[in-house]
Amino acid sequence: MTSSRHLVAALALFGAAGAVQGQSATIAATATVVTPITVTGSAPLAFGNVFQGVNKTIAFSDATSGRFSLTGYLNSQVAMTFTLPTTLTSGANTMPINTYDVRVNGTNSTTGTTALTVTSGTPVNSNFVAGTLFVFVGGRVQPAAAQAQGTYTATIVLAAAYTGL
Repeated sequence: MTSSRHLVAALALFGAAGAVQGQSATIAATATVVTPITVTGSAPLAFGNVFQGVNKTIAFSDATSGRFSLTGYLNSQVAMTFTLPTTLTSGANTMPINTYDVRVNGTNSTTGTTALTVTSGTPVNSNFVAGTLFVFVGGRVQPAAAQAQGTYTATIVLAAAYTGL
C-alpha cells in the first residue's frame, strides 16, 4: 500500500507541474528613417595666377579656399571620403598639388575649425552636431621653373555617408 500512495503522490505532483503556466511579454521593434545627407560644392579651391617656379599656397581660411557644405541628421556621425588630386592639368601639362589643409566646422565660419587628417580615398569621421557641416579646403601648388602657360584644373570630390553611430 505504501508504494501505491507514493505512486499516487508522484502522479499528483506531476499533474500539478503540468498545470503551471509560462509567462511571456512583448516589445515593439521600431526604426526611423532619417534625412539623407546632402553634399554641396560651395566654392572651388582657386589658386588664381601662379608664376613659374614660385609655389602658391591658399590657406583653408582664404577667400579663395575650396568649400563644401553638408546637411544631415542632427547629432549623427558621418564618414567623409575625399578624392584629392595630386596634380592639376592643362592639356598634356601637369602641375603638382603637394599639400592640402582640410578643416571642418559646424558653422559656416573658418573660426573654430577642426583640422582633419585627410588621405585620398580613406574615410574620416565627423559629427552633425547642429545638422550641418562645412568643410574648408586649402592647398599648395608647385609650378615648375619652366611651367607651361595655361589654365590648369582638377576635381576634388567629397563623398559622405552615415556611419550608423
